[in-house]
Amino acid sequence: MRTDSIILQVVLDTPLRRRFDYFPPAGGGAHAIPGQRVLVRLGKRRAVGVIAAISDRSDLPAARLKRALEIIDAEPLWDPVTFALLGWAADYYHHPLGEVLFAAIPVALREGGSAQRSELAWRLSGSGIEALASTPRLGIRQQQLIELIGDDSISNEAISRAGLGAALKALAARGWLESLERPEPAPRAGPGRAGPVLTRDQSAACDAIAAAIGRYGAWLLHGVTGSGKTEVYMRLIERVLAEGRGALVLVPEIALTPQLVARFQERLTVPVVSLHSSMADGARFAAWRAAATGAAPVVIGTRSAIFTPMPALGLVVVDEEHDPSYKQQDGFRYSARDLAVLRASRAGVAVVLGSATPSLESLANAAAGRYTKLSLPERTGRAGKPRVGVIDLRLHAARDGLSQPALAAIERHLAASGQVLVFLNRRGYAPTLFCPGCAWIAPCTACDARLTVHLRHARLTCHHCGAEQAMPYGCPRCGNELRPVGEGTERIEALLAQLFPSAPLVRVDRDVIRRRGDIERALNSVVDGHARILLGTQMLTKGHDFPDVTLVVVLAADQGLFGADFRASERLAQQIVQVAGRAGRGDRPGEVLIQSAYPEHPLLQCLISEGYEGFAIRALEERRAAGWPPWSHLALLRADGPTRDEVHGFLREAQALAPEERQRLRLLGPAPASMERRAGRYRAQLLLESPARATLQRFLSEWLARVEELRISRRLRWSVDVDPIEVD
Repeated sequence: MRTDSIILQVVLDTPLRRRFDYFPPAGGGAHAIPGQRVLVRLGKRRAVGVIAAISDRSDLPAARLKRALEIIDAEPLWDPVTFALLGWAADYYHHPLGEVLFAAIPVALREGGSAQRSELAWRLSGSGIEALASTPRLGIRQQQLIELIGDDSISNEAISRAGLGAALKALAARGWLESLERPEPAPRAGPGRAGPVLTRDQSAACDAIAAAIGRYGAWLLHGVTGSGKTEVYMRLIERVLAEGRGALVLVPEIALTPQLVARFQERLTVPVVSLHSSMADGARFAAWRAAATGAAPVVIGTRSAIFTPMPALGLVVVDEEHDPSYKQQDGFRYSARDLAVLRASRAGVAVVLGSATPSLESLANAAAGRYTKLSLPERTGRAGKPRVGVIDLRLHAARDGLSQPALAAIERHLAASGQVLVFLNRRGYAPTLFCPGCAWIAPCTACDARLTVHLRHARLTCHHCGAEQAMPYGCPRCGNELRPVGEGTERIEALLAQLFPSAPLVRVDRDVIRRRGDIERALNSVVDGHARILLGTQMLTKGHDFPDVTLVVVLAADQGLFGADFRASERLAQQIVQVAGRAGRGDRPGEVLIQSAYPEHPLLQCLISEGYEGFAIRALEERRAAGWPPWSHLALLRADGPTRDEVHGFLREAQALAPEERQRLRLLGPAPASMERRAGRYRAQLLLESPARATLQRFLSEWLARVEELRISRRLRWSVDVDPIEVD
């Protein structure tokens, strides 16, 4: 084939839903492969693109086509399965392919940097070896550097860490040292310590899944909190590694990653790397490279790790598969959990979805035979399941959020050398600043929301748009004294510190966990026994293991009992069960107390009497009767703009463009979002509902192409969310 008959279809890191055609660089057409990056000219600037496909024709005449400047990569950045998965995801979630591909690679690669990573190192030069043979006089630091280098080379970074930069400069000036570029070293392997003896249920789960390793199979591992799901994962990974293959483990939160990585590194005899958004760019690139080259066959990461290339993938694990963090909520709105199942299917490997509170969608998939359900119904420790009770707030008044029975239980458990976890999913000091004289409430001027009181810094903050202002000394309307109403974690912290001054307390929420390493330090203080009281938000519900926590107190549980979203009850049930599971994980029995003003609420009573499985059975029947997922399939067209009329006008115009043949597909709305105004912009949405996924996808493909042509669409921000987890 002649070079000029090859057309590179290139996508760029832009919101444009199109491909750009280029001729390959002179003499470079034979080496072009989809998945490689290319340097192209776009208008007057240079841009990095990715070859999406190769064709032999273009819709443009040859005279208008430019030639690509350079093919950057010798090989594609992704293996064929992962590259195809990215293309499928762009189509399914109706997002520009260029943005999808560029979001899946490290920053250095987005900017055109080399995928072949190396480091600067130093070694003795020939003249240096000759000079040292005559035993010259050297300074102490220079002698240390010579001994550190020995007969090998040492990285520039290692020299800096040792504080020998001045010695390096002096010896290099003499010509005794020479620099070289060497491949980046592989991550270190772990010691491979033996694991505990498996329980009968763990052993049965391992054997069942291991028998299917080497081919596709989807397994839903429903294990109560403390039942040892992580041990099952590690045993399966050991079997996969023995066959020369690797494993990808997804976790919902960055906070879980260091703790889990440390456990895996202790157990496995191969390098283990983590990938998540809070890593420095260089460290993230190094981990990505180690995974892509196979130097690190085990990857543990948050949702974006699902797109990590791995040359010999043998197993995919999704821990806490129910967690909403697996769904990206802005930009490219994908579900990492759902893509994990698809990736495993296309790669022909097993996928394990683990949770103590499986999502209703996963339970429905298991009931339909698409997943195989395995159970771990018992805890591995001797303590057994915690005792659960409800404190009726109608009978026991709360002081700053804590009732007398809860305070008495905290005192009792602390006296018995237990640790206490207090859960409140609301940060700040109080959610409202109120004037008892005229009923004024401090509002956010940019959102339909109230400002949250942060008393320690004397600030009012909007938790939706980030707006801040100083706390007023008096009511701006009538001058009366203002009162903070309600409780947040800051207020509970002040009360607990006052009542239990001898019990060290650590608070975990996004107000105090801000910098890299904060979460590790906080959790370590609990694990090592220094902190006796642990207070925090939902950051504490996600799989942490605190063996000495014997009491969990759940505050403000009523927040989710009356939510408008159809998933509100499911989320509340999962949250309560997950946080309750932090109690009694060691050898001492646990106790859980739930404060509620509605103790007879069916959801609470069902959870206490029948557990999560009983709740899930009832919730699935309610979903079926109402026609909500998993019995239907949804998409949301969201829009926001400076005025309400423009936003609703756009959605009405979009609705009018819907194809007439809808096959029972419904468009509901336009309707304002539950918080209509946020950050000064008005928000509204159209809800699309279909009994068949394929019908919805065909409709979206045709409809969105028309919506993009609307002139008003260029003046607003709009997006489509397929399989939304929030319909608000």
